[in-house]
Amino acid sequence: MTKLEAARAFERRAAARIPAADRPGFHLTPPVGWMNDPNGFCFYHGAYHLFFQYYPYDTVWGPMHWGHATSADLLHWTYLPCALAPDTDADAAGCFSGSAAPLPDGRLLLMYTGVQPAGADGRQAQMQCIAVGDGLDFEKDPQNPVIPAGLLPEGFGTADFRDPKVWRENGAYYCVAACRHAQDQGSILLFESPDARRWQFVTVLDSSRDRLGKMWECPDFFALGDTRVLLISPQEVCADENGELHPGDATAALLGRYDPVTHAFDRRKVQAVDDGLDFYAPQTALAPDGRRILIGWMQCWATTGQAPRPHPWYGRMSLPRELFLRDGRLCQRPVREIETLWQAETRLAGITVEARTALPGIRGRSLDLNVTVDADASPACRRFALRFAEGGGLFAEIRCDLALGELVFDRSRCGSRRDIPHIRRIRAVPHSGKLTLRLILDKDCAELFVNDGERVLSVLVDAPETAQGISFAAFGGPVRLDVVQHVLRA
Repeated sequence: MTKLEAARAFERRAAARIPAADRPGFHLTPPVGWMNDPNGFCFYHGAYHLFFQYYPYDTVWGPMHWGHATSADLLHWTYLPCALAPDTDADAAGCFSGSAAPLPDGRLLLMYTGVQPAGADGRQAQMQCIAVGDGLDFEKDPQNPVIPAGLLPEGFGTADFRDPKVWRENGAYYCVAACRHAQDQGSILLFESPDARRWQFVTVLDSSRDRLGKMWECPDFFALGDTRVLLISPQEVCADENGELHPGDATAALLGRYDPVTHAFDRRKVQAVDDGLDFYAPQTALAPDGRRILIGWMQCWATTGQAPRPHPWYGRMSLPRELFLRDGRLCQRPVREIETLWQAETRLAGITVEARTALPGIRGRSLDLNVTVDADASPACRRFALRFAEGGGLFAEIRCDLALGELVFDRSRCGSRRDIPHIRRIRAVPHSGKLTLRLILDKDCAELFVNDGERVLSVLVDAPETAQGISFAAFGGPVRLDVVQHVLRA
């Protein structure tokens, strides 16, 4: 067998032994083994295709393959056979992250980072490769790598040159790729090609200049109205003074203006994409109806090493989200398709809560829960708290300090025994006197959308699925709430 044939045979046998109940209801997991970055997210031949970094043989990172799944609704996924394996000279040490674009002839182009084994200096070489196929089987280009070391401008090297995002525009192909500069650190390079095979360097779109992390990964570059968005996943970030980015590995959106003639990008704003404890390497796709859909790896490198491995798979994707701009900020909502999963509804209007209490009908671990905190109608309340995944002394908690305009997501009491980050603080100010929280739960996956997607936090919770309780409390004085819950059908 070839490496690809062996991977396909192994995943087919191993995945068949994993019951559906062993997985989240609507968050994509790998068929078996390890998953990290989303790759090749696109709409092709009537379905959404999502590829991903994949090592089928173990639940830890290994020589990278590309896994593959498709969906009609972004919620229910069908596994397709492994798409790429590290089996050529250009990618012998791994097929790292990349993207996909439909071609005019109806085929699908995959563009990925081929990693070559370390040389005498002990460093791997990373260069960009392509493969073309019918959406199921792909043939690697014999000229790979199509963007080799010789196309890099001065100051850049191939040790950290990866993650191409490709698209077609005005009859030409473009791709952005991450690279590290000797002085400017993390940078995003723009390349152009007439046919996706013959590439030339165009410009450096933006760089950290050692002020926004050491290395940038997983770029995406797209327009939302008149604004151009450059998504990056910077590593070794220092927290900024306004608290927009947390230290370590982060996800950021650089918002600005782009001149398609000169290819100059003018960055005007930096903001977090997701403030949670488990989110990295997002990628977007353009839906047929014009929506820009984002999905990310719902894990974090800092926490994966000692994470428990209760399943024969490890890693999952976030809930796909619709991107939009509001008041100059990139915002996110769960894809509207989630409403097709709505079942039993519980609606409680004008509830007053002070001492900790459970509300009738509000409980579960697969639900879409909307809570509106009426701060104007609760002048004495200084702090509001929502606990979920509650039971057996365990819980995760969302605390909102209405006076300070701060929200704290705390999973330190949810059963974790690891010395990892458990608490995240963000700015959360009521709008027109109201603070809105939308919490999506899918077993151990929790995603919180604050103020209609102004801020988002993705967090995994260790409390067992039997911990179904949800409770509310206010401090300083009573709080007035509107609560709407929909149970979600898997």
